[in-house]
Amino acid sequence: MRAAVCTTAGNESVEVYDDVTIADPLPNEVRVKIHATGICHSDLSAMNGTIPQPSPFVPGHEGSGEVVAVGEGVTSTKVGDHIVVAWTPPCGKCKACLRGEANLCVDIFFTLATSPRFTKGDGSELFGMAGTGTWAEEIVVPQEAVVVVPDDVPYEIGALIGCGVTTGVGAAINTAKVKPGSSVVVFGCGGVGISAIQGARIAGAAEIVGVDTVASKQEDAKRFGATHGTHPDQLAEVTAEVTGGEGFDYAFECIGIAPTFRAAWDATRRGGTTVIVGAGRGDAILELNGFELFFSEKKLIGSYYGSADVRTEFHRLIRLWKAGRLNLDDMISTRMDISEINSGIDALKKGEIIRQIVTF
Repeated sequence: MRAAVCTTAGNESVEVYDDVTIADPLPNEVRVKIHATGICHSDLSAMNGTIPQPSPFVPGHEGSGEVVAVGEGVTSTKVGDHIVVAWTPPCGKCKACLRGEANLCVDIFFTLATSPRFTKGDGSELFGMAGTGTWAEEIVVPQEAVVVVPDDVPYEIGALIGCGVTTGVGAAINTAKVKPGSSVVVFGCGGVGISAIQGARIAGAAEIVGVDTVASKQEDAKRFGATHGTHPDQLAEVTAEVTGGEGFDYAFECIGIAPTFRAAWDATRRGGTTVIVGAGRGDAILELNGFELFFSEKKLIGSYYGSADVRTEFHRLIRLWKAGRLNLDDMISTRMDISEINSGIDALKKGEIIRQIVTF
């Protein structure tokens, strides 16, 4: 089958091979034909070493498709089901799952992410990003890593829900628990940032400011529900207009770099909440002094996979989309074939897109 492969860590391009194979599903595993997958900035972060990832590997973690084979003992899905891939699958049994933090479960994830998932024609083994590798025509994953969705959900929409939308909407609704009538600022208006804006809108925020260096993405922010879109250089005057200079009730950092960690913290009012959503490097440091911590009484929290339990969250997002309250159709910037994937990666690096979808 065809698959896009990042051959070495630090490489920001892929090679598309047509001699990649996967094994038949073992007990508790399912084989999925991928129909659509997103090109997400986290894929680029895995390729360039921002986030840890064994290599060589097949990137991609934001996918949807159809179950084509199941291993012994699989009970949650069957051949023919349409599914969305969950790259952090909850086991349902560990302490994190049982206390309602299924997104923090690693009992399946660590083993999955550190085991080769594919084989090239020359016999060399390939990993899958986050244990999935959706930039391939087929994948094999544990049954917990797929969520069955209605057949009338387009594969492209399912792919978006698999990561970016769940991460962004969940950060607003689940992690921050944005209150109706509150003020919100979102740093970074790519796929995750736009989703955070939509989550804040759904939660009832009165004012939502999207911050981005790219003018078109400032306009995207307003198109998807922000009341304001601005360049970072103009944020101070927008803050004065919207909050009287006090700062925002909630600030979301959706980029993953130290300067915007600090900018989000500084934009948050005393007693407000700063949420770090972007996946940053281990050496991206946010420095806070003791006085500002106690005097500001701000809350600084991380958001991993939107604090979501994918087993229910994916379906909630689908219902919001069907009800017309969550705009997913317009989030798809471009549809492309896997042979065009490097051009999609280049567009992602320029920061000019919301989300490009590869279809198989």
